[in-house]
Amino acid sequence: MWLPIPADEIDGLPAPADAGLNYRFWDGGPDFPADPARCVFYVVPYMKGSEIAVRPLDAMSGVRVVQTLSAGIDHVTPGLGLLPAGVRLCNAKGVHEASTAELTLALILASLRGIPGFVRGQDAEEWRDGFYPALADKSVLIVGYGSIGGAIEDRLAPFECARVVRVARSARTTERGPVHALTDLPALLPQADVVVLSTPLTPDTRHLADAGFLARMKDGALLVNVARGPVVDTKALLAEAESGRITAALDVTDPEPLPPGHPLWHAPGVLISPHVGGSTSAFMPRAKRLLAGQLTRFAAGEPLRNVVLTTG
Repeated sequence: MWLPIPADEIDGLPAPADAGLNYRFWDGGPDFPADPARCVFYVVPYMKGSEIAVRPLDAMSGVRVVQTLSAGIDHVTPGLGLLPAGVRLCNAKGVHEASTAELTLALILASLRGIPGFVRGQDAEEWRDGFYPALADKSVLIVGYGSIGGAIEDRLAPFECARVVRVARSARTTERGPVHALTDLPALLPQADVVVLSTPLTPDTRHLADAGFLARMKDGALLVNVARGPVVDTKALLAEAESGRITAALDVTDPEPLPPGHPLWHAPGVLISPHVGGSTSAFMPRAKRLLAGQLTRFAAGEPLRNVVLTTG
């Protein structure tokens, strides 16, 4: 079992002697902790990038489970073809929802209420008063209505939004109301004051927010991306932001990390946070609980949670 957290720091793991398990610590360093061919349960190092995530996969001939500590799996999918058939890929549903939803609300409120300008005003000792947009009475469109999208709506509830509209890959009905399909976006975008992207990165969602998508957003609307950088076409976003027609708050960018000198850093009306949606004090306790639960189920031969796909 390869873990990116030392086993003695995770409460509730099956005891090695009782379950016949051997835990090895690997957080993406240059040397593997053991022969990859003997690894049966691989927990991908967190936030270390795709190159490290897939590095041992071609040698993991006996692996049966690949577990990410992220909600997205796009950093692992390039290496799935290296794995034998029957390997279960599990994500970290339940770990990041609260933190990512918190940051989403922070980005919306900071952007609408002009917080970046206040910080610059404080640095310059300038009193920048005036009227600023409120979240109250705004229409919010959530594109990507999975567990994170639902958590975002949970936190929008007290803010007296005029309407929250939900969009996912396919239409369905929830207790809160209808979820529209992605094909409905052209009609929905012109009605939204705030558009939140929380969709996984897939071939269908790469550059989902392209020039046509952004052009359909209403004048003065705010785009918030807490999904993955390539969900947004950076060149198209720059053109819209530099025109002043829309604003944006981005926890993820393309490229990422955003290099010095990139025009997105100084684009008007753009607020950038450095991909910290899930990187909070809530992460480690939840990640440890997830691993303890998954390994306990694995050792007992019980079904695993959060199985996204099985190689074949």
